[in-house]
Amino acid sequence: MADRPTTAAIEEPPARTGRRAAEGVERLEDALGVIAAHLHAAVREAAPTRAELLAAASFLAETGRISDARRQEFVLLSDVLGVSALVEAINARRPADATPNTLRDPFYVPDAPERAGGADIRLAGTGAPLSVSLRVVDLAGAGVAGARVETWQANGEGVSDLQDPDGQPEHNLRGVFRTDAEGRVSFRTIRPGCYRVPVDGPVGALLARLGRSAVTPAHLNFRVSARGYETLTTQIFDAADPALAADAIFAVRAGLAAPFARAGEGWSVALTFALAPLAAGDAP
Repeated sequence: MADRPTTAAIEEPPARTGRRAAEGVERLEDALGVIAAHLHAAVREAAPTRAELLAAASFLAETGRISDARRQEFVLLSDVLGVSALVEAINARRPADATPNTLRDPFYVPDAPERAGGADIRLAGTGAPLSVSLRVVDLAGAGVAGARVETWQANGEGVSDLQDPDGQPEHNLRGVFRTDAEGRVSFRTIRPGCYRVPVDGPVGALLARLGRSAVTPAHLNFRVSARGYETLTTQIFDAADPALAADAIFAVRAGLAAPFARAGEGWSVALTFALAPLAAGDAP
């Protein structure tokens, strides 16, 4: 279940003509048929009153009113219902020994600065120091040289620079790195804190009424790309975070919780990301 904000814009699909148009209509008809069948079954089982149906319609209307170019409350609703995580799992199937994809954290930006290996991405703020060392490998365990590793995270209080533009400089706790000849990268940051999904809208009110958690466990975000491999977007969770058992957006996946070990006055974590090769015919 997910309480997470998103800023993804919805683009109009390209116009379809001829056979593709017919295929698109058939796909739409099939999807609506499946949805209607399950919806009718749910209505029969729950047996809502007329007043409850109107309340549900009002909830959806308010969800639409609060949505804009920067906030998509319907996507947040999809997150907290577990639908977003399910769609990601369906569309990002990988070999069992490849690192799994997760939902992309909503605070990703595509223009973070490139940094040298070993750089400190802390530009402001306090928090426990964290040293991150990682290796990008193929499914045989060989290092992938020259892989592009993008990382971003919340600070020790669970706040991203995008949420706190007055308190954090741009690109705080962000960076882009390139793996060395052995597929390795290291950098310094702070141990992130867990954060709450937006609770000031109808979805937050729904979570509160249900008594559900609005917390996403502490994590580091990564996007790893390399020629010849599928791009990996994933999160590494703090294995000691008690919120792991109550993730609001169902992003936690098996194998993605890592132990943060004591290292002097701070912490360290060592990670390995295994990339899946591109299927024949896929774009590089």
